[in-house]
Amino acid sequence: MATRGGFSSRLGFIMAAAGSAVGLGNIWGFPYEVGQGGGAAFVVMYLIFCFVLCYPVMVTEIAIGRKTEKNPVGAFNALGFKKWNFVGKMGIFSGFLILSFYNVIAGWAFGYVYEMAIGNFAIADHFSEFVQDVFKVGAYGMLFMATTAFVVSKGISGGIEKAAKFLMPSLLIMILLIVGYSLTLPNAMDGLKFYLIPDFSKLSSEVIINALGQAFFSLSLGMGALITYGSYVNKKENIVSAAAFITLADVGIAVLAGMMIFPLIGFMSGGTMDGVGSGPGLIFVTLPQIFGTIGGTFGAIAGTLFFVLLCFAALTSTVSLLEVPVAYVVDEKNVRRSRAVWLVAGAIFLIGIPSLLGNGYSDFFSNFITYPGSETATDFLSFIANVANDTLLPLGGCLIVFFAAHIWKKHNLDEELSHGAPNYKGSFLQKYLNFAVGYLAPAVLGFIFIITVLKTYFGVDIF
Repeated sequence: MATRGGFSSRLGFIMAAAGSAVGLGNIWGFPYEVGQGGGAAFVVMYLIFCFVLCYPVMVTEIAIGRKTEKNPVGAFNALGFKKWNFVGKMGIFSGFLILSFYNVIAGWAFGYVYEMAIGNFAIADHFSEFVQDVFKVGAYGMLFMATTAFVVSKGISGGIEKAAKFLMPSLLIMILLIVGYSLTLPNAMDGLKFYLIPDFSKLSSEVIINALGQAFFSLSLGMGALITYGSYVNKKENIVSAAAFITLADVGIAVLAGMMIFPLIGFMSGGTMDGVGSGPGLIFVTLPQIFGTIGGTFGAIAGTLFFVLLCFAALTSTVSLLEVPVAYVVDEKNVRRSRAVWLVAGAIFLIGIPSLLGNGYSDFFSNFITYPGSETATDFLSFIANVANDTLLPLGGCLIVFFAAHIWKKHNLDEELSHGAPNYKGSFLQKYLNFAVGYLAPAVLGFIFIITVLKTYFGVDIF
């Protein structure tokens, strides 16, 4: 039997799980969504969803993993509900797809480290040409995937945990340095006001749904990553408090990312907050322009530090994304870990090639599909993101909590959560988690899944 290993400490588990949550979604996705959602009102909704809805889902995933000591597929088998292992398979498939395009974007960030280091701020005006140089950015992506595979191949305590203990504090230090610098720039306070002072008149159904989607994706829920990480946690661990720390860490990094980026945008726009941009434009066009405006050595240092930060954030997530299918291959196929890692990493890199080509290099993959009701075609990378992030993750989360509450049963979940948390049973938190897992989370996530499918794939917006 292939050995699985485990986390050597509580701190190691929390840092690794927080690293799984912290990624491009925090540094790039969160500020972009805040900008599109009208500022601080979006932030308030995001925070509510993280703690009220996403935290119970996180606790449930970790508990299932620890109870079974298995990957997302093996977990359902071990609990005696083999017919439900399709949920685990769907989660592994989601993670597979997400990593295939996530690695492409991480490769772009990796390439920008060099561009900023040499002071090539003009790259902001040539982003489309940069991403179409598929051999260069493909090489960056290959290096990034190889780095991810190297970390995962070293095992849980010797690889993932060890890397997280280095990457997470480094990430925090770099963010604080850039926050400190950005707050000294002219008009920085205008950006901060936009970010921190809510205007609830800007709230809409779309903003609220986007806030939930951002919270769910940023916490790595619905794809079995936390079932997998939970399988490496010992019975003495207090899952209830550990999940709270993980949620706080993820939210904290996201909030700090906003404090880093919005003052920079305030500086660039002269306080009018016009520079939020869309999609990759915020990170790969707007911010390099800002660093270019700062100019000289300071601009190059700030730009390089930011993209190193982005690479570190991406790596903490790519490691967890790769670990999910690797754990499945190790557990279910009895393949040696090192071999499983490189086989899976190679397969994911190959699957990501259409996402690499779909940014202008290949017309077929750049205009891959046109959804009903849409006037423009969607590229392959965005299509995969729609399928994996926006569709499969909320469906996976909905099914996991429904399974835990109504198939596995809430008393079994409570029993598992009570290990390491002797005061859990009979507490208000137990009552709330039972309600959230049994009714609130499956209802909300099921609703989000339905309206997302209708809007994305059929052009039907019920609002």
